[in-house]
Amino acid sequence: MKKLKTYSDELKTKVVLELLREENSLSEICSKYEIAPSTLSGWKEQFIKNASMVFNPTKSVKNYIDKLKQAQKKEDELYKQIGKLTAQIEWAKKKSKEFGLGL
Repeated sequence: MKKLKTYSDELKTKVVLELLREENSLSEICSKYEIAPSTLSGWKEQFIKNASMVFNPTKSVKNYIDKLKQAQKKEDELYKQIGKLTAQIEWAKKKSKEFGLGL
């Protein structure tokens, strides 16, 4: 089984910036750093998509915290529902034994 290469954030940034400068072609840069063209294209897309975070990191952090809070609320609701269903199952098992059904 072939192990996937991992690249540091610093290298990814360096390579994407080199690509954006357009001094060399995509294939030349990929060859130089031994990176697949699809990988580098993905990095570039991600870099451009998230570039605005550099100028307003507080907003990015706030959005991230809001998403975490929403996920935590949903998780809490699911645990509450699991607890309720577990109690109902236990009650049903108890009642089935009382009626001799033996579930």
